[in-house]
Amino acid sequence: MPTDSIRVLCPGCLQAIPRAGLDLCSRCLVAGREPVGCLRHAGFRVRAAWLYDERAAALIATFKYDGRPASAEVLAGALVETAGGERVEMVVGVPMHPARRRERGFDHAGSLARAFAGRAGIPVVDGLLSRNRLGIPQARRNHRERRQAVRGTIDVTHPSWVRGRRIMVVDDVITTGATFDATLAALEDAGARASGLALAWAQ
Repeated sequence: MPTDSIRVLCPGCLQAIPRAGLDLCSRCLVAGREPVGCLRHAGFRVRAAWLYDERAAALIATFKYDGRPASAEVLAGALVETAGGERVEMVVGVPMHPARRRERGFDHAGSLARAFAGRAGIPVVDGLLSRNRLGIPQARRNHRERRQAVRGTIDVTHPSWVRGRRIMVVDDVITTGATFDATLAALEDAGARASGLALAWAQ
């Protein structure tokens, strides 16, 4: 994966980022249970490309906070490798509240979703999900606060579009699992068969 558009890590450091590639259960993460190998919650599976270390943190922070949305095209390579040949009919990004998008200048999850979908040859649908409440950034919350903050905050704007469809939800980092869990729950309620894909898992 080239680094010219990010200029944060040398190729050797990039290759040294520990790979994850594990199926995690967002429902178990939220509950504080072992998230690897869960067979109980089929609709809440999330896979991450990397384990979150200082190198992954540098790449993601540069993309997310330094105003470099074009870096999504580079980062999407790791997502494609991690997704493998999973059958997906539609790609969406974890939704960002409009006020947060204006503050940051771009939708980082949406950018990743579009870049991943373009590389994988899968349709991406913007505006399919919306966030109905604005809170303080998740990075400033503790584990319990993150879980509580996102419950019931995700809406499916067109339920008929997703009913019976296989959908991939994309975001940058999975931490407590709360954001993915709320998003996947909203899609399950709308009749979709969804899974998640992230750049890194912050254990």
